[in-house]
Amino acid sequence: MSSAALHPLERAILRPFLASPEPGAFLPLPEIARLSGLESSQVQMGVEWLKSKSILEERIDRLETVLSLTEGGEESLLRGLPEEAIMEALSGGPRDMKDLRALFPDPAIASKAIGALKESGAIRIGEGGLVHRAGELPEGIARLRKLLEKIAGADSSVILEELSGEDQELLEQYQRKRGKGKGLLRFDERASKSCRLAPGCRITAEEIETAEGYLGAVTPEMLMHRNWEGRSFRPYSLETPPPRPSSGRLHPYREFLDEVRSHLVRLGFAEMTGSMVEPEFWNMDALFIPQTHPARNIHDIYLLSEPRSSSDTAGWPLEAVARTHEGREAPTETRGWRQRFDPAQARRLLMRSQGTALSARTLAGSPEVPGKYFAIARCFRHDQVDATHAVDFFQAEGIVLEEGASFRTLLGLLALLAKEIAGVDRVHYKPAYFPFTEPSVEFHAHHPVLGWMELGGAGLFRPEVTHPLGVTVPVIAWGMGVDRMAMFRLGLSDIRDLFTGDLATLSAMIRSEEHSRAWNPF
Repeated sequence: MSSAALHPLERAILRPFLASPEPGAFLPLPEIARLSGLESSQVQMGVEWLKSKSILEERIDRLETVLSLTEGGEESLLRGLPEEAIMEALSGGPRDMKDLRALFPDPAIASKAIGALKESGAIRIGEGGLVHRAGELPEGIARLRKLLEKIAGADSSVILEELSGEDQELLEQYQRKRGKGKGLLRFDERASKSCRLAPGCRITAEEIETAEGYLGAVTPEMLMHRNWEGRSFRPYSLETPPPRPSSGRLHPYREFLDEVRSHLVRLGFAEMTGSMVEPEFWNMDALFIPQTHPARNIHDIYLLSEPRSSSDTAGWPLEAVARTHEGREAPTETRGWRQRFDPAQARRLLMRSQGTALSARTLAGSPEVPGKYFAIARCFRHDQVDATHAVDFFQAEGIVLEEGASFRTLLGLLALLAKEIAGVDRVHYKPAYFPFTEPSVEFHAHHPVLGWMELGGAGLFRPEVTHPLGVTVPVIAWGMGVDRMAMFRLGLSDIRDLFTGDLATLSAMIRSEEHSRAWNPF
């Protein structure tokens, strides 16, 4: 390729290589930026152009971890770390444990900080739960603040591997103690790269300087003043591959939801649909959840203010469910909850808190036996937003009606869904309790960054659920968090990134999804 066809950025990048006493030596990208006088973004752009023309070749020297503060880290730096806030509160005398927890929006943050201060001997807990100051703020907390200030005020990226081993351990240890999604820092991996002239490149420094006389793109000023006359334009290279055009596409998470739906249909499941607003009857009562259950508290569900209640109860097996709850002449031999069933509460409207409400409606509608049904339901729960929780989420919900269905059948189905949909390769099960299933199980998968996290719950519907709805065969029920499953497929460690509009994050999600599809297409 003629050097005259090179862009000014490309020529500026090549000069340090051609002036080097070792033309075949690798130069790190920051060094190229320094020697060429270009911005790092210009260097990255020009290097990509030169790589596509086989003039430069690139290598990854090492992977480094770039540190940046999360919102929680910035807030802690501004208002004080939890340990600092607690020690400050205790400076006026002993405080009740409940008062200290009230200092923070999340009581778990206070509990972890109190535990760490007690372990270091800075505080002691006396009679009646009174917390006393017993020493000074641990040295590690003061050192942690200095590190956070350094990261917040740095002109360039702070690299974890460039810190001392003691500081690295302090940051990672404190991050673990704060828990998932409540850490102070983001740990983002970045590749440190360098380049060299490709073997066989014949471009010389003289050719580069000669090419400086060529004109580039035509500008309005050039046409207005006719200063192009008597000069030559930089020639086009027909051998250079054109830039890949950016094309519109669905959001990666939207594509994932569509693929989950298609995959379940291919497995023979029929789709269940319904409104996001449900009466408590279908969301709770029909699932044998007692009307005094804590999950019905206003702090756990979103109740509608207008209209407050459903006026249409046609087709509801209200009396059968009421008898089962009260334990009187129930369709099954059950003691029930031995409490009065309130039909008015059953009619209260709420934002659907679980996709299982659709399963209850389907069971009451004379489903086929054997039969398999699923729903991808958007659900709403009052929750503390962090890396693995959100106030609204999608749940993949399913039921299987079949004579002879067993708990072993359920475990095999869960493993199949996790492997084929989320691409999970490490799973385990934990015994669990749900009012509407027995036996019950929680299904956990290992995330490469966040560790073990719950994907969903499952079990066999109790007779107290199925019999009042008119079903007498065993029913397998499972519900999985689609948002968390998408985190595996799309390479995310923060559930909030599923709804981002940031192009860099979206591109990374697309690359991760394409990599997953390469070995696990569905």
